[in-house]
Amino acid sequence: MAVGREELVFCPLGGVGEIGMNLALYGYGPAANRSWLLVDCGVTFPGPDLPGVDLVLPDIRFVQEQLPNLKGIVITHAHEDHYGGLLDIWPMLKAPVWATPFTAGLLEAKREGEWNAPEIPVNIFRAGQTFQIGPFTIEAVAVSHSIPEPVSLAITTPLGKVIHTGDWKIDPEPVLGPSIDEARFRALGDEGILALVCDSTNAMREGDSPSERAVGNGLREVIEQASGRVAVTTFSSNVGRIRAIAEAARDAGRSVLVLGRSLQRVIEVSSELGYLDGLPPFVPEDQFDHIPRENVVVLCTGSQGEARAALAKLARQEMRNVRLAPGDTVVFSSRVIPGNEKAIITIKNQLIEQGVKIIEDTDALVHVSGHPRRNELRRMYEWVRPQVLVPVHGEAAHLAAHGSLGAMSGIPEVAQVRDGEMLRLAPGPVELIERVPFGRIYKDGKVIGNDVEVGVRDRRKLAFAGHVAVNVVLDDQYELAGDPDLVAVGVAEKDASGRLIEQVMLDAAIGAIQSIPRKGRRNLDLVAEAVRRSVRSSANEVWGKKPIVTVFVTQ
Repeated sequence: MAVGREELVFCPLGGVGEIGMNLALYGYGPAANRSWLLVDCGVTFPGPDLPGVDLVLPDIRFVQEQLPNLKGIVITHAHEDHYGGLLDIWPMLKAPVWATPFTAGLLEAKREGEWNAPEIPVNIFRAGQTFQIGPFTIEAVAVSHSIPEPVSLAITTPLGKVIHTGDWKIDPEPVLGPSIDEARFRALGDEGILALVCDSTNAMREGDSPSERAVGNGLREVIEQASGRVAVTTFSSNVGRIRAIAEAARDAGRSVLVLGRSLQRVIEVSSELGYLDGLPPFVPEDQFDHIPRENVVVLCTGSQGEARAALAKLARQEMRNVRLAPGDTVVFSSRVIPGNEKAIITIKNQLIEQGVKIIEDTDALVHVSGHPRRNELRRMYEWVRPQVLVPVHGEAAHLAAHGSLGAMSGIPEVAQVRDGEMLRLAPGPVELIERVPFGRIYKDGKVIGNDVEVGVRDRRKLAFAGHVAVNVVLDDQYELAGDPDLVAVGVAEKDASGRLIEQVMLDAAIGAIQSIPRKGRRNLDLVAEAVRRSVRSSANEVWGKKPIVTVFVTQ
């Protein structure tokens, strides 16, 4: 390889090999001095293995190493897995940001609701516009998705043109916004496309995705046929779905009451941009008692079983002003994100115990994905005719299925890549040329760091086996000045024979100290470690678990 030659590379740091946390880099220039473009900055959400963690963010160490050459950040749309990390990550980068008006508005509304969030200057663009970021000429191409103003990016460099699809589908009847810009994709294909970096989420599903308009009709039927109250929970960012629900409620003679801060934030931004024009005003929560039950639709957050969201509070009957009654209906106008099944089932059972009817997408057409199925992917291949397909946005099974479909559809080359792998797209053959640092960092309250820095590694241990604190005081002769103080939290009370485990551990601590010769006790660190080991060992012997043990020794 010639030293210093220009190259075009692609390197994902999130969202490839997993669902969520999308962050991708495009680099142009010689290996030692590339210009970088960052596309999307998403998050994913913690599971039970991350107790206390609020958000999971992509590790951006590699980007930080390239800061002098980071030319800009472009956000394709305002879903959390594409823009949700921006407020936390941007202060580490401080590169110029480009976004559509809806994304910028939602980002600002989100910033106002978060502690110490940075004010990020945003360059506004719209679908159909072209703008320059360093050596990258970027054209925003309109697509359909489950949020306003999603775009694909046609990224032009001297070594070729790449289409980064972002999230998309082919929807002939979207509730909001234009349909996907087929004519422009075909024209781009005529110009010649080096690589298609494409959404794989539904690459395992045959056929075409139903239209959002059809979902609106399905929701209309449910609302019209319901005799009592109807509560609908959906993703708060799906403004088209919100509008469809509001239109169906209006036509059925019902008012819409909104519960949940994220929904209220999205409705405020959408209203400012005109996406909810022509609808009756939404009803505040405190008006609930004044509306006959057959005349209300409750639009609420909590479709993924979030414990603090409005639907969970309704299920637990904890809402101050709003409640459901036997004969009411709850509609889950959403899909289940893997990992949330148990929480959602719990809420459904609580609602059923109240006599509430549950409707989900297996009962009626009340939800549809915003991602392309296999027929839609084939049509995209036909439009743009790329030389190379790079499947992204999916787990291994999705990426493999997408790659196989692309190969069977006649795309000359399929390049499989995973987070942290750098793919050279041009010049020459497409190949993986480097692995860069990648991974996950965590937002934990007001702190961001890895699992050690935010304390989650020890928190897992605490959740498993509890904590024991031991305070030892030695007198002038290095004898015990009294029994050590021992406090156990999260430790079983008694062993199988009925002995108090705290007493067993205390006896072990005293025995450990007495086993050390008096001269050896002058080394207080030695005493502390002996006590720690002995307490852990005694707990393990009678309980079968080793708690975290902290020992303080003073003299």
